[in-house]
Amino acid sequence: MICPEPLKKGDKVAIICLSSGIIGEPYCAHEKELGIKKLLEFGVEPVFTEHALRGSNYILSHPEARAADLKAAFLDDSVKGIITAIGGIETFRTFKYLMEDDEFISAVHQNPKFFMGFSDTTNNHFMFHRLGLQTFYGQAFICDLAELSGDMLPYSKTQFESCFENYHGRKITPSDIWYEERTDFSASAVGTIPVSYKEEHGYELLQGSPVFEGELLGGCIDSMGEMLIAGNIERFGDILANEFEICPQLKDDFANQNEITRKYNIFPSANEWRGKILFAETSEVMPTPEMLGEYLYALKNEGVFDNISGIIVGKPMNEKYYEEYKTVWRKIVDNEDLPILYNVNFGHSAPRAVLPYGALAHVDAEKQEITLI
Repeated sequence: MICPEPLKKGDKVAIICLSSGIIGEPYCAHEKELGIKKLLEFGVEPVFTEHALRGSNYILSHPEARAADLKAAFLDDSVKGIITAIGGIETFRTFKYLMEDDEFISAVHQNPKFFMGFSDTTNNHFMFHRLGLQTFYGQAFICDLAELSGDMLPYSKTQFESCFENYHGRKITPSDIWYEERTDFSASAVGTIPVSYKEEHGYELLQGSPVFEGELLGGCIDSMGEMLIAGNIERFGDILANEFEICPQLKDDFANQNEITRKYNIFPSANEWRGKILFAETSEVMPTPEMLGEYLYALKNEGVFDNISGIIVGKPMNEKYYEEYKTVWRKIVDNEDLPILYNVNFGHSAPRAVLPYGALAHVDAEKQEITLI
C-alpha cells in the first residue's frame, strides 16, 4: 500500500465535491467561510477544485466533472491533501471516469496525496484501496472544519491535528461526550454549541476476545451495503424524487449500482478481507434495524465475516436504535468468537476519530483503547 505524507503547515489542500455539491449553494456561504478560516488556522492553504462551487444541480448532473476535479488534484504537484466537502449518495457514478483513465491511475501511484472524508466517500476510499493508496476515514469540510460553533468539536479537532504527523502509536479512546445531530445549519446558528451528552457507555465489547488485531478496512455500512444489493432503486424513490427529476440518468445509475461496483472490482474480495478489522457505522438516515440487517447480510454473503479478525462498530447517530443494533450485529455475524467492539467514535455520530485504511490496529476493550501500530 502506498502511504502518503502527513499534512504539514504550508501545504495546499484541495476541497472537492465527489457527492453532494451543497458547498456551492448561497445558503452554505457561511459554512464555507468558517471552513476556510479553520484550515488557515491550521496553517494550510485551502483551494476549491474547479467545479466544487458550481452548486448542487451541476454536481449532481456532472459526475464526469467531479472525476475531472479529483484527477486534476492528483496531477497538481502543489496540492498535498484532498478533503471532501461532504458526503452524499451517488459518488459511485464517478467510477467509470476514473477507473478507465490510465492517466488518473498513474497519478495516484506517482503523486500520492492525503485523502480524507466519510459517509458516501466510502466508495472513493474503496476505489483508492483497490488502487493501493492509503486514505483516511475522517472529517469532512462542511461537517467538521466548518463547525457552526466557530471551532471544531474538541475531540474531532484533536483527531484532525493527528493528520499532521505519522499515526504510528496513536491511541483512539472514547470521547467523554457525544453530540446530537444539528437541525439548524443556517447562518443564525453560527456561534451556537450543539446539544451534548455525557458518554455513559464507552467502548462496549459485544462478544469475543477483548484483545484483537488487524488492518483497518471499512466505512459507512449503508454505502457498503448499497454497493452489493442489486436493484436498490426502490429505497430512494421517495427520498430522491427531486434529484431524479433534475438528473433522469440518476435513476438508471442507481438501478445498476451493484453492477457498476462489480465491474470495477471496487468491493474487496472475500480473500482480501482475511485478517482485517471491519470498521462500520450507520449513516444520518439512521437505518432501521431491519435495514441494517439487510446490509449486514449483504456483507455476510460476500464472505466478509468468515475472514475478518474483528469488528469495530461506530456509535449510532443520536444513539437511535442503540440497543437494537447490538442485537442485529450479534445475530447476523452468528459467530460468538468473532470480537465486536461497539460504540466507537467515528463516522456520522459526532465527534469523529480518524481511521487510516490499512493501518494495523491493536484493540483492547478492557483498556478502552485502539492503538494504531
